Amino acid sequence: MTKPDLGRFGVFGRGASPAEAKDIEALGYGALWVGGSPPAELEWVEPILAATTNLKVATGIVNIWTAAAKPVAESFHRIDKAYPGRFLLGIGVGHPEAHAEYRKPYDALVEYLDELDGYGVPADRRVVAALGPQVLKLSARRSAGAHPYLTTPEHTAQARELIGPDAFLAPEHKAVLTTDAEAARAVGRKALEIYLNLANYTNNWRRLGFTDGDIAKPGSDALVDAFVAYGTPAAIAARLNEHLDAGADHVPVQVLTSPEKLVPALAELADALALP
Repeated sequence: MTKPDLGRFGVFGRGASPAEAKDIEALGYGALWVGGSPPAELEWVEPILAATTNLKVATGIVNIWTAAAKPVAESFHRIDKAYPGRFLLGIGVGHPEAHAEYRKPYDALVEYLDELDGYGVPADRRVVAALGPQVLKLSARRSAGAHPYLTTPEHTAQARELIGPDAFLAPEHKAVLTTDAEAARAVGRKALEIYLNLANYTNNWRRLGFTDGDIAKPGSDALVDAFVAYGTPAAIAARLNEHLDAGADHVPVQVLTSPEKLVPALAELADALALP
């Protein structure tokens, strides 16, 4: 299976306008990852692709509980026909606390992948949100690979060992462009707050060696520092590159800043990342 080619770094966010996407492409980032649980129609994808030339767009992620496989597959084929090879479908199970219908996530994910197969979505054009060993291995068997969220380079190394050398691995990492540690941690804690209540994340953090004390609200400094890079652009770039050194193929960077400051922050970081 051929790995997706998204470049070394991409941008992760809750959404971007076509104009912002054009700026992101010009800075040298290879992909725009859109988070949340977007509706199955994915109507926002084409305007972004139309405004850019080579930028890839990926979902991070379509939630299997809120977006049925058939309309998602229809959206994939519609987008891929208009913009061949530039859209990567990321899917995942979300978390039990948010969905009343949540049931045996692994089995539900397998069933959803089976449906995508039936609707002709190629395995090498989709990735799976994966944290634990079982789903990481599944991602390698049934898709191009894994898109872990809120992890560390140590997790990236473990994931690479589990999925093997041929699967795609794209861990998200957050960043705050400030050298003020307390200010950065305040921003980071706000971003992490919701995840302190979600078992799939907290269980994964415990597997990484964090204690109940680290995970207890509002989260220890060590916890925040592990998942939110801050400092000079060079320091942030060094942290992001740790994922590549640990086996990642691509790192979607989520810069925690206000929308109007996003592109300038990405420009500052792009120089340190030595983007093409």
